[in-house]
Amino acid sequence: MNAIPVPKTSWRQRAVRRAVSPAVFDFWATRLNPLWTLEQPLARLVSRTAASRDAVTLVLRPNRHWQGMLPGQHVNIGVEIEGRRLVRSYSPTPLDDGTLAITVKAMPGGVVSGHLAKAARIGDVVTLGQAFGEMTLPSDTDDLLLLAAGSGITPMRALVRSLAARGMPVKVDLLYWARDRADLCFVDELNQLAATHPRLRVRTLLTRAGVEPERRVDDVSLESIEDLQARRVLACGPGGFVEAARGRLQGYVAHFNAEAFSTPATVEGEAGEVQVHLARSGRTLTLARGTSLLEGLEAQGLRPRHGCRMGICNTCACGRASGTVRHTLTGDRDSEPSTPVRLCVSAPSTDLVLDL
Repeated sequence: MNAIPVPKTSWRQRAVRRAVSPAVFDFWATRLNPLWTLEQPLARLVSRTAASRDAVTLVLRPNRHWQGMLPGQHVNIGVEIEGRRLVRSYSPTPLDDGTLAITVKAMPGGVVSGHLAKAARIGDVVTLGQAFGEMTLPSDTDDLLLLAAGSGITPMRALVRSLAARGMPVKVDLLYWARDRADLCFVDELNQLAATHPRLRVRTLLTRAGVEPERRVDDVSLESIEDLQARRVLACGPGGFVEAARGRLQGYVAHFNAEAFSTPATVEGEAGEVQVHLARSGRTLTLARGTSLLEGLEAQGLRPRHGCRMGICNTCACGRASGTVRHTLTGDRDSEPSTPVRLCVSAPSTDLVLDL
């Protein structure tokens, strides 16, 4: 797997930085061209097309500060809504002309997803973070089993396109779950790739369509997957889907890598409230034990720094002086004071003291 090249700072950038701050330079330069900045990666929206019943694909053209990405990685995208800069994580598909395609589904109550899916217009400019995440193609030659549900298809599309561009060097089985046909994204493109590359097999499983809905991931038959035990599995979807996939394949495969874009339901025994003391501000808050710290702090009117809300980018990580947290995706508990707490995937199990 090739690493992303990091561009060197030019002598012109160094000279400008000595003469003026990046913020001042960006303020005036963007009045001439919205993409002109000293070092901040930005991107302009150049096209939008419907991807499914309630999702839209947006194509973004980055400026020269964008360092690129590997297929399957995530990018934090920032938009300004009513005077606030809000950041969310998406998994783009890098296109041949240097643009990025993100597919956005308007989620109930989702401020950023609703804006991008419905209100964003051609020419709008967004901020870009540098790419992160480990949902990438392995450097070995293992055959792959890709499992996707809902928006989890977006990194899988990028991976499949990358493999197709290389002639499909390994066997790939892609299983893609959705409620019904109207919820599927990229299905025509994926089927066309499968028709072109015999080593790629695509199967869509509709769980609420027809008189006999397809089985969910915890009950699906895997008999048609050749050499299952030798496959490397990548799974992406809601938290419950990822955990069900992990349980379904436990003991069958040696390599399982997954990313979840929502947390599973609260586990039993996590009711009640705890006291969370914020050391920097001096505030003490009462938060629910079954809710992530990020959601709990936001409900109290706070705005901690965050990005992906999936436990990947570490933007929301902060120090902890004392207390125990539960990882919302794995259920593991951690009380080590020196370990940073990722607010988006950590729920308080006991009273906490955080460096906030």
